[in-house]
Amino acid sequence: MCTLNTPSLALARQSLRDALTRSGWDAETIFFAELALAELVVNAWRHGKTASPVVLLSLLDGTLRVSVSDESDVLPERHQLPDLATTGRGLQLIEGLTHRWGVDTQERGKTVWYELDFAV
Repeated sequence: MCTLNTPSLALARQSLRDALTRSGWDAETIFFAELALAELVVNAWRHGKTASPVVLLSLLDGTLRVSVSDESDVLPERHQLPDLATTGRGLQLIEGLTHRWGVDTQERGKTVWYELDFAV
């Protein structure tokens, strides 16, 4: 388990990449995990009212769980968008890249998480 304050997206991605590489995950899955992490961190910066969202990386029994916490009470919403919209597809991206995702509310803020299972 690894906890990061994320003033740097590059640091968070590198930490994730290193952990998954050491655990034998394939390059394509690592890419998907990094892309999903980037989406959650950027959304926390953009919508979460915090300059340093907290990222928790957990790898247990072949399941990666990435959690990103921020200080906003506003929950993410999936929107129907026109085909040419250039923003607002974050949850669709998370749904397509991961096996599971969700949101946990807290006394102050929320945690958005996703999970990926290691394919043997």
